[in-house]
Amino acid sequence: MASSVTFDTLSYVKKLKSAGVPESQAEIQAETLKEIINSDLVTKRDLIEAKVEIIKWVAGMLLAQAAIVATLVKLL
Repeated sequence: MASSVTFDTLSYVKKLKSAGVPESQAEIQAETLKEIINSDLVTKRDLIEAKVEIIKWVAGMLLAQAAIVATLVKLL
């Protein structure tokens, strides 16, 4: 699932530096946080795609169930 969240690493580094964090540490923190955000978050698009897949699956199961019931009714 691709993430479309944007994270301003430059602004984050500047804020950390202004708070007294050394530049090298601020850059590493910003890069690590960017990786975490981009790899672990689910976007609205991801949720919509999952919802569509679930609806298709449920609809398919309902049709299959209806076909089974209709077949059983004919056999009885």
